[in-house]
Amino acid sequence: MGSMRLIGALCLALCGMAWAGEDAVVPPPEKQDPLTPERGYFKDYPHAWNNFHKFFLERAAQGDVAVLFIGDSLTQGWNDQKDLWKKEYEPLKAANFGIGGDRTQQVLWRITNGELEGLKPKVVVLMIGVNNIWPNDPPDRIGAGIKKIVETVREKRPQTKVLVLGVLPSGKNATDSLRERIKQINAVAAKLDDGKTVRFLDLGVKFLESDGSLAPEKYFKADFLHLRPRGYEVWADGMRELLTEMLKP
Repeated sequence: MGSMRLIGALCLALCGMAWAGEDAVVPPPEKQDPLTPERGYFKDYPHAWNNFHKFFLERAAQGDVAVLFIGDSLTQGWNDQKDLWKKEYEPLKAANFGIGGDRTQQVLWRITNGELEGLKPKVVVLMIGVNNIWPNDPPDRIGAGIKKIVETVREKRPQTKVLVLGVLPSGKNATDSLRERIKQINAVAAKLDDGKTVRFLDLGVKFLESDGSLAPEKYFKADFLHLRPRGYEVWADGMRELLTEMLKP
């Protein structure tokens, strides 16, 4: 997914901690199901994913989180947007539990293995699914994985609302094969919106040129997947109204 540089930098800080030898590190099965919880794994940093998880467990134990971001490298990328995060989300008592490369099954593993313990967030902001595309998981199965995450959060925290963000567009042109698959995933995820406790928001159109293409010099990096700082501004602007609404009692 092109997120290894970000992961590597964070690993320099995390991998030397005392956690590193505590869990057996075994590569996950090559074939995974979007609905079956699985640990994550980075070949070049075999202890890293476990350490990210344990870092989040420590943060969860501290409590006092009203907005919890959960997802993959797009969510993790908020860690590099310190000024914008401080302005938009620190006042909301937000925490970021994003891990680059995560798929639906990794998020399922994390939230069923302690990352919600000690937390009672008002809103969970979920951005997940794009990494399930690379191993050719069927779009309906990816959508079902997103649904299972939402159901699991709601089961564990009935008072928590979930804001499901649509998978952002990827691939340079409107005709890119990724676009149709993303459209199908988002169509499944959109059905989760009940107008109350679960809401769906597709920000994709805000990133597109008039011809449907992506302009990397504006919002996306050269991989047409990861966001530049202006992309995070678009995300924050596009989500602000609905998130504010969902935070109301």
